Amino acid sequence: MATGWAGDGAVQDQIDATVKDAVERARSRLAKGPSRARCEDCGESIPEARRKAVPGVRLCVTCQDTADRESRASSGYNRRGSKDSQLR
Repeated sequence: MATGWAGDGAVQDQIDATVKDAVERARSRLAKGPSRARCEDCGESIPEARRKAVPGVRLCVTCQDTADRESRASSGYNRRGSKDSQLR
């Protein structure tokens, strides 16, 4: 089928590449190494249950929530769901 300038499957290739990039970005943000006993931002103790549940944890729940909110605010993704936002 003729699609103009784009080859067959080009749109799906773009979507697949976007998903792959998002997965790699999420994996790169995962903590590595041993969990910390104290939060590196505020110094509060990190409960043992959290350290066991989240290997490599470095922040207490409060500081992690703040960090997550800040990263979402500056992520730069258009999440409106328009066709243009799905295609880079």
